[in-house]
Amino acid sequence: MNQARIKRVTEQMRRQGLTQILVTSTASIYYLTGFWVEPHERMLALYLDEDGRAVLYGNAIFGLPSTSELPVITHSDGEDPVGHLAAAVRPGALGIDKFWYSKFLIGLLSHRSDVTPVHGSDPVDLCRKCKDDMERAAMCHSSSINDQVMASAISALREGVRENELASLVNRAFLARGADCEGTQLVCFGPNGADPHHSGDGTVLQPGDSVIFDIFTPIGRYWCDMTRTIFYRSAGEKQRQVYELVRRANEAAEKAVRPGILLSELDSIARKIITDGGYGPQFTHRLGHSCGMECHEPPDVSDASHVPLESGMVFSIEPGIYLPGEFGVRIEDLILVTETGYEVLNHYPKDLQIIG
Repeated sequence: MNQARIKRVTEQMRRQGLTQILVTSTASIYYLTGFWVEPHERMLALYLDEDGRAVLYGNAIFGLPSTSELPVITHSDGEDPVGHLAAAVRPGALGIDKFWYSKFLIGLLSHRSDVTPVHGSDPVDLCRKCKDDMERAAMCHSSSINDQVMASAISALREGVRENELASLVNRAFLARGADCEGTQLVCFGPNGADPHHSGDGTVLQPGDSVIFDIFTPIGRYWCDMTRTIFYRSAGEKQRQVYELVRRANEAAEKAVRPGILLSELDSIARKIITDGGYGPQFTHRLGHSCGMECHEPPDVSDASHVPLESGMVFSIEPGIYLPGEFGVRIEDLILVTETGYEVLNHYPKDLQIIG
């Protein structure tokens, strides 16, 4: 158990009037206990009360050791997965995190009509929002690996290469450098780049294509995430204009990062540049997302996120312009908020590049 983190979570619980919560997110359970379990369809839930007393409930198949600091109460396949938990929770409000399957919640409430489920993700999410020194170092390391993989992916561009071929190369390069697993890498040629979440298929690279590499994976449980757009053999005037507009928006938002500024203000800074350049409707998504043990964590970087920046927050700044049937451009960095400003965790260049 990480007692410093438990203490911060219980402080947040008291501020929100919660006396008990269930933590069911794999990443959040790991954050507090050091146990990483992917339960899939089985139940795993950490019960935590306002005094810091914690009990972990889960299937015996997980093989988790029970200790005096963290008792583990198990059930077997075929048994009621929520039976022991239902007997232990107190009457009244019970904070439930946003990842718990409804089948378990419904099962719990069928046992305990005196329990009222309420939103309970914030106590842990608010603590995970600001990374400690260990987490900052882990994310810097992941991003340094991402720089290396980006360079190797761009150097592999050649006539006849397919999107899915490069996506596979990216995964192999990550694994060779210590990644935890493969990911669904986004490699987009030409018109495919107008879809922000296009996943690499058999499209073949053509001269004059824009190429978007949005590559990400967990390394030592902490994610990297970076996007670069380059051009193969040539770039037309419109492609250059759009690229420079996106680069300006990316860099202007980054330069504004400092403790106290709202996330929504960063979105506005980048969006105004793109809107003034004539492409406002083609910037179709939020400016970014927080990142850590999950690639997308709260809070997001959008016009609806009126959250002040604090030292230790890590999030993406990734403006984009998407022109259906033509091409797309996106440039993304991860940003760490420091005590006095910011640090860009990605160092692969952002100058317009024409390869080949």
